[in-house]
Amino acid sequence: MSPMARTAPVPAATDPAIIRNFCIIAHIDHGKSTLADRMLQYTGVVKSRDMKAQYLDRMDIERERGITIKSQAVRMPWELDGTSYALNMIDTPGHVDFTYEVSRSLAACEGAVLLVDAAQGIEAQTLANLYLAMENNLTIIPVLNKIDLPAAQPEKYAAELANLIGGDPEDVLRVSGKTGVGVEALLDKIVRDLPAPVGDPSAPARAMIFDSVYDTYRGVVTYVRVVDGMLHPRERIQMMSTRATHELLEIGVSSPEPTPSKGLGVGEVGYLITGVKDVRQSKVGDTVTNLAKPASESLAGYADAKPMVFSGLYPLDGTDYPVLRDALEKLMLNDAALVYEPETSAALGFGFRVGFLGLLHLEITRERLEREYNLDLISTAPNVEYEVTLEDKRVIHVTNPSEYPTGKIAEVREPMVSATILAPNEFVGAIMELCQSRRGVMGGMDYLSEDRVEIRYRLPLAEIVFDFFDILKSKTRGYGSLDWKADGEQVADLVKVDIMLQGEQVDAFSAITHRDKAYAYGVMMTGKLRELIPRQQFEVPIQAAIGSRIIARESIRAIRKDVLAKCYGGDITRKRKLLEKQKEGKKRMKMVGRVEVPQEAFIAALTTDESKDKAKK
Repeated sequence: MSPMARTAPVPAATDPAIIRNFCIIAHIDHGKSTLADRMLQYTGVVKSRDMKAQYLDRMDIERERGITIKSQAVRMPWELDGTSYALNMIDTPGHVDFTYEVSRSLAACEGAVLLVDAAQGIEAQTLANLYLAMENNLTIIPVLNKIDLPAAQPEKYAAELANLIGGDPEDVLRVSGKTGVGVEALLDKIVRDLPAPVGDPSAPARAMIFDSVYDTYRGVVTYVRVVDGMLHPRERIQMMSTRATHELLEIGVSSPEPTPSKGLGVGEVGYLITGVKDVRQSKVGDTVTNLAKPASESLAGYADAKPMVFSGLYPLDGTDYPVLRDALEKLMLNDAALVYEPETSAALGFGFRVGFLGLLHLEITRERLEREYNLDLISTAPNVEYEVTLEDKRVIHVTNPSEYPTGKIAEVREPMVSATILAPNEFVGAIMELCQSRRGVMGGMDYLSEDRVEIRYRLPLAEIVFDFFDILKSKTRGYGSLDWKADGEQVADLVKVDIMLQGEQVDAFSAITHRDKAYAYGVMMTGKLRELIPRQQFEVPIQAAIGSRIIARESIRAIRKDVLAKCYGGDITRKRKLLEKQKEGKKRMKMVGRVEVPQEAFIAALTTDESKDKAKK
């Protein structure tokens, strides 16, 4: 039977019994978007002539990198045993930095398709997303994707999956998102196995906002999942946390293009347009209700995303500062996990201190700002938030080394993460060596099969945000995968390393680091600056210090005029006299001279390597 024969018109789903809400969860690059493409094609909501790869990935940056950044909701029809069902599917990101998007999508569903690449097997993010789904009490449908690959080992990984979630290897569906094999069977299983949504249709309306995007022409488009009651167009609604009221100009479902409808009932997933332009009035996790007949209590929202990595974003051209501020405000609506506040730097001028969930989040955000708003940006090296307790019991939160207090410090606490690393067992030694060099404490080790191992470590966040993942990949020949989540704080022996030029402290180059690594940082930074700062008329010492103790030093040699050029032959005392005179002049110059650090030197020393390449261009 051809796939098109099974489809039906999208039912006007007011009966919750014919609704199935599910999302696709997997590790990055295991084929979620490709499987979603086949589902759209097989259910007939996208015609073959309109079909393109990664249909639901709307951003250019998603298509170029082949990753999903934003969750996308779409309604599809599917007929089984003569009944037409409405399937609401949410395609989710797979990278650890976008776990917040995944957690919000899971709250809008009753079931999850757990996708595993038949050539790569279970990876760290597979486990993380599975545990998230289990915490939300979702029904899990295990699926092996990419069975058409020559390297696929469906029997081996089906046994691993069945062992992980409890069940029989025969129950694990085998599909190919690329060729379409097994997709019909998967859609049938979704209809049969997933529970229908439960809610009270006669109660006051309650709908959970799980996402929102900013449209230039229509304002804020809010995506909701209705839990109780019904929402109709042209009625007045209220946001329960902000108490803001709006008129519903349009209500509808994504199928996959926005399709207006006559209302949304229990269990339905759709969008609302109120014409609101202020992004703060449509908060993710808020509850929408009728103004005339409001609900008495709101739905349990989501925990706010806590930024893990902080980096300064500065426009290369200072006049772009207002443009950057507006761009960040708009981007915050599309990305609920973004946090920012203004800051100034003596070296780089006006900019913003921005909080991200991880390094990929930082990279994607910066690229989106540059592309969508035509900005040239500099990003400073990322750092994390420390909690410093002074001897008088005052507590200071430090996200930037320049905020580090100078008084007597009782203790410094740094954020910790619990990391899960999955890799072939031949790399266990290399992984343990890497984690221990980053001050990690081992939490346990489990074998998922005879040749795949899961290692758990507790590590300081500051040690993993920069290059940990790259080194892990190279040490495991690309087979290692990492997932991490916040795991409290711990007291650590941290110090602030100051960089001084001719005895004057330059705040921009300071860093907070562990005492054991302070010397290495001092040597690296003084060496870097010696190359970057142009020579002066007098000798310039560059020093790295912890408090008043100097831990590293380099000198920029003075530019000297050859005062002996006119002396040929003659007495040595004549030459010595000229040299002594020059020495005196240099000494006087050193007392009054100031070292001007050029902008290029600041940029090269402070920014990440990627920013550096941009600045050179």
